[in-house]
Amino acid sequence: MIARNGYGIIITAFVIVLALVVLYVVVPVMILGILTLFMAVLAIFNLFFFRDPERNIPSGKNLILSPADGTVIKIDEIEEHEYFKTRVQRLSIFLSVFNVHINRIPVSGTIDFYRYKKGKFVAAFDHKASEENEQSIIGIDSHGKHILFALIAGVIARRIITTVKAGDQVIAGERCGLIRYGSRVDMYFPPNVNIRVRLKDKVKGGETIIGEFN
Repeated sequence: MIARNGYGIIITAFVIVLALVVLYVVVPVMILGILTLFMAVLAIFNLFFFRDPERNIPSGKNLILSPADGTVIKIDEIEEHEYFKTRVQRLSIFLSVFNVHINRIPVSGTIDFYRYKKGKFVAAFDHKASEENEQSIIGIDSHGKHILFALIAGVIARRIITTVKAGDQVIAGERCGLIRYGSRVDMYFPPNVNIRVRLKDKVKGGETIIGEFN
């Protein structure tokens, strides 16, 4: 399955490849052949990048699912001033260009906070990205329990697409957006959440249990 937001890029890439192949047949010069090969590899990579596999969604009203595929690169505590307005736990997931980039909802509930924040494009694995980079920030009220997560652009990922807005009713594991190419997702939990993953763990969006409300 391919993400709908990737159709335009994929089709355009393969049309360019086809045009270059035709041109190379007419004018068989080496530089044109190299360019055709490069564009073919790029087209195939985009087909791979925009894959959207189905996931086995765990059930459980207190479970918190991963919103993204990637690697856990940070677990700490910070003062969060915008949504929780108190000290919370934070967990960061880094998505390389080889990870699935479909984002998913971590808990069922109502989106009670949404903000798009303009910013820089620092490399997503750099922890400065959490504060400085462009991002979409989403808060969910899950029957009185709250989660905040941020979809963060990276040095390559300069396009964040979200399909949800404030007031939407959402279900854990459903798709909520896409970040094009390498990026980062930060999650914020209240202190009563028991985090069930560790640094360097590989996680899958909508499938890996990140934590659980006590």
